[in-house]
Amino acid sequence: MSHLTLVPLSLDEANAFVDQHHRHNDPVVGHLWSTGAELDGRLVGVSIVGRPVARHLQDGLTVEILRVATDGTRNAVSFVKGAACRAAFSRGFRKVVTYTLASEGGSSLRGAGFRVVGKVKGRHWNTPSRPREEGPLFDKLRWEASQ
Repeated sequence: MSHLTLVPLSLDEANAFVDQHHRHNDPVVGHLWSTGAELDGRLVGVSIVGRPVARHLQDGLTVEILRVATDGTRNAVSFVKGAACRAAFSRGFRKVVTYTLASEGGSSLRGAGFRVVGKVKGRHWNTPSRPREEGPLFDKLRWEASQ
């Protein structure tokens, strides 16, 4: 029986996998670390961890799982999310946050020890001082795991 194993990834490697397998998100510009899940030597999932996007969460003790993508391999989502949390806590971080679309179930997050801590209304990020291309707006749930 084959088992999932962890492998370190560069941001470019992780972004390439996200580009290939994620439903709705663009590549990440920066990160603290990225981790992959392999099955029989084949990359089946990735997580990309960085500083929280929301400024009010940037306390130096919190990280955000910015992206998770898998090829559909059973348990790969929980595996990379759980690994991201263990890595964060082993580095001294106290909290890990991540977001899902409000329409998504979240069973993989519950399996990795997360709980819903809030709802985030979809909003525009484009401002005159910082123009951005806008996509569709989605309401999200904020999830949190802590030590």
